[in-house]
Amino acid sequence: MLTVHHLNKSRSHRILWLFEELGLSYDVIYYQREKTMLAPESLKKIHPLGKSPIITDGALTLAESGAIIDYAEDRYDSAHLLSPRDSHGDDWVRYRYWLHYAEGSLMPLLVMKLIFGMLGKPPVPLLVRPIGAAMGRGVAQKYLDPQLLNHGRYLENHLGQHPWFAGERFSAADIQMSFPLEGMASRVGIEGYPAIRAYLDKLQQRPAYQRAKIREQQPSPAPVPNPNQ
Repeated sequence: MLTVHHLNKSRSHRILWLFEELGLSYDVIYYQREKTMLAPESLKKIHPLGKSPIITDGALTLAESGAIIDYAEDRYDSAHLLSPRDSHGDDWVRYRYWLHYAEGSLMPLLVMKLIFGMLGKPPVPLLVRPIGAAMGRGVAQKYLDPQLLNHGRYLENHLGQHPWFAGERFSAADIQMSFPLEGMASRVGIEGYPAIRAYLDKLQQRPAYQRAKIREQQPSPAPVPNPNQ
């Protein structure tokens, strides 16, 4: 049985969305972050690194969003609903590029933005927070913000010329790119990027995206009947 090991507030939403777009039958096992925002130790029982997303499919256990997307496309999307049909065309090149760009180029900058922005906050010791905050601002101003500005212009230009990342059709590359772009919107802001804003609105209106948002919410336990009633 195909199963998604889903961690709240994580990249695994993309895998739920992917499976919804493909119309696959799958189970979800839910994990909640600790107070430190780290994944619980129980995820390491599924994969040694304890990171999400993870899927299991029979005897197979697979982590990493890009690898899971490739696996699902190879095994469950013979009709190429979410990938270009021509493996030698320009759309295929764009498709592969954006699948790798999402985690290889954009996400590291956003993670650094998040981490350096926390240096002046708990759990950093109180006496060190002013130094940490100053260091975080310096790194952001001198390195992260200029880099993210460059990426923002690059993405805006691409989406101003193409309706989807791989070209004329929605693909799994768009699913992969959704997480860093949503992170960019929340952590950096996308004012002045109308093409990115319109693109995110278009993604979030897809029925499969909305179904995945519902599916990622852990169901509340059924109430225990009161024998005295």
